Amino acid sequence: MSHSHNPFEKQAPIPNVKHIIAVSSGKGGVGKSTVATNITLALSKKNKVGLLDADIYGPSIPRMMGALNQQLSVNQDKKIEPIVRYGMKLMSIGFMVAENAAVVWRGPMLFKAIDQFLRDVHWGELDYLVVDLPPGTGDVQLTLAQSVPISGAITVTTPQNIALIDVKKAIDMWERMNIPLLGTVENMAYMIAPQSGERIQLFPKGELDAYLDSKKISKIGEIPFHPHVSLGSEAGIPIVESHASSTEAQEFFKIAEKIREKLPV
Repeated sequence: MSHSHNPFEKQAPIPNVKHIIAVSSGKGGVGKSTVATNITLALSKKNKVGLLDADIYGPSIPRMMGALNQQLSVNQDKKIEPIVRYGMKLMSIGFMVAENAAVVWRGPMLFKAIDQFLRDVHWGELDYLVVDLPPGTGDVQLTLAQSVPISGAITVTTPQNIALIDVKKAIDMWERMNIPLLGTVENMAYMIAPQSGERIQLFPKGELDAYLDSKKISKIGEIPFHPHVSLGSEAGIPIVESHASSTEAQEFFKIAEKIREKLPV
């Protein structure tokens, strides 16, 4: 009888990193990197955190964190020193290739890059390492799950059913890999009208809430749409930093608290 190959047998924790959190989405365009950046920044106010941009083909963390054109250095232990912004440690393929250069890689190079980001970066002591994944359910997600123990995954979606179709796939992927779901963040959940203060639905409310209830998955945040959120990302000063008292930033701080409750350090 042949033993079935256990894809997780190569898993090894990163020394001194207490929790690894994966942030994923079924599809692009739902603001996953913006959510990952602001959650990490909110966590950094009380914890030691790192943000790993594992979106090999579309790295956006260097721009969102105001860290374009930063040069990486290697320490005496031959480890890559992460870039530090707002007290957070950052690593991204975007620090290695020009912003306008295509990364034309097949699987093996992808696996090597992810492994390097996890093993060859001097992360130091971290309470949380947040990993911003590419959209979908492909090689990078599987490689990450097989390389390191993930404490929990967060899925990001927008309210409408067209996004829900894809987030279901992301949730299904984490469940198949027995990785706990910390919850789902509904981004661009609504917009507050500047004059009247009333809530406006930018997207039709789909069946997201009913689906999450049926799966017993908690919605850990509803981020309102506001130009400041995307402007902050474009300018390299995320909303949690630029407008800390805003409704949007406060929602990220609440998400950070929920993560601390679910994954104490």
